[in-house]
Amino acid sequence: MINVHFRWRTARRPQPEPDRSRALRGEPGPSHLDAGRWRAALPEDAWPRQFPTDGQLWRRDVFAIAYRWRDGEAGARELLGATLMWTHADNPHGRRRALRTLADDPTGERTEQALEVLRNERLSIADLRTAYLAFRTTCRLREFDGDMATRLLYFAGYRRGGPGVQPLILNDEIAARLPDSSGVSNPDNRGSSLEWLRYVAWAAAQAGEHVEPELVEMDLVGGGLRFGRTLQEVRIPHQRDRAASISGR
Repeated sequence: MINVHFRWRTARRPQPEPDRSRALRGEPGPSHLDAGRWRAALPEDAWPRQFPTDGQLWRRDVFAIAYRWRDGEAGARELLGATLMWTHADNPHGRRRALRTLADDPTGERTEQALEVLRNERLSIADLRTAYLAFRTTCRLREFDGDMATRLLYFAGYRRGGPGVQPLILNDEIAARLPDSSGVSNPDNRGSSLEWLRYVAWAAAQAGEHVEPELVEMDLVGGGLRFGRTLQEVRIPHQRDRAASISGR
């Protein structure tokens, strides 16, 4: 008699209907994640208080942690934890990366030090450069590259309705969709502070006075039909690590 072994696969849980009442203007959708798995994995001080557990994580939910951090009511590790969850969602490898990042700064001292300048109410290019370079030098974290840093800087520093240049998310997909006329990116400066600062300045110029700069970034995530190259012109480079650069997050 031949023994036949079957490998059973756990059925993927159906995703709930997105709660678009929590969406920002232009936001395509939430990150879907198993909040219970993240809650069990994260250190106690990195789990954000008053955090949604319905499996949907919108930008607005992470900004709520950022606002409390600016007011001194949440720790930098809570904001970092929220950003890592929004980025990695249900990716198991991403969750492991996130735990290594958090373990590398167990007190949150380096994270807080790098973000401190973003508490200024009106941010300058110099402030953004200081924060970015801190995560690349004195406050470097394990498994936390320049693209990942832009996510955290976006949530920590973005002032919706505020004047001037704003921190924005930048990754390989977004960089590939930037028009050549922007003068922002080339292979030699991919992932550098120079590229990021050129990008946020370019996005502010595209947005003008009546459009939020983050809408420029969201447009690029969605294909850049308004502000970027056409989809036919885009050639997205191979990801250095796709888990750390998920569709514009």
